[in-house]
Amino acid sequence: MKRFKYSVSFMMVLALALVFIGCAKPPEAEKAAAKTAMDTAVSAGADKFAVADFAAAKQVWDASEAQVKEKKYDEAKAGYVAAKGAFEKAAAAAVAGKKAMTDEVTATVTGLEEGWKNLEVAAKAVEKKMKDQKEAWDADAKAFTEGVVAAKGMIATDVNGAKAKAAELKAIIDKWDVAIKELAAAPPAKPEKKADKKAKK
Repeated sequence: MKRFKYSVSFMMVLALALVFIGCAKPPEAEKAAAKTAMDTAVSAGADKFAVADFAAAKQVWDASEAQVKEKKYDEAKAGYVAAKGAFEKAAAAAVAGKKAMTDEVTATVTGLEEGWKNLEVAAKAVEKKMKDQKEAWDADAKAFTEGVVAAKGMIATDVNGAKAKAAELKAIIDKWDVAIKELAAAPPAKPEKKADKKAKK
């Protein structure tokens, strides 16, 4: 009977030891799953289009990495599971965020094209007053046209680049909008008479 009790006790101690050893391993599977989710989120552009969600997920990941170093494997395991879910959420948000930005930039570029057409009409009305600025106007008109083509081409592949290009195009419109309004408000220049020139001498 005693031998049986010792055997049972030994088996329990061994079982507990095995459970402890089993728990004492780093959570490699959970870490791998979380890493895959993080890579997917990065590929989806979560670091650009779902910045807050991605940053929150990365924070959970970093905390889990720190817990592994401290051999807090249970906490790290739970953290990696949470990080996986957070990265998956960030990836989904990135898809929605990218679509929203694409729609926004597309609408912005269309609006800028309309704005430039209106500006051309306004420039035509003050054409005589623009003689000194014609070279600059022509250069900016060319840059604007090329910029619109570039922005439209970037929308599908680099929406952030397209957004930056749209900001450059808006700056060109704003610059000429102010210049043309000033020219329109200015009184027409009176040609100097020859007599006046002689009087000045």
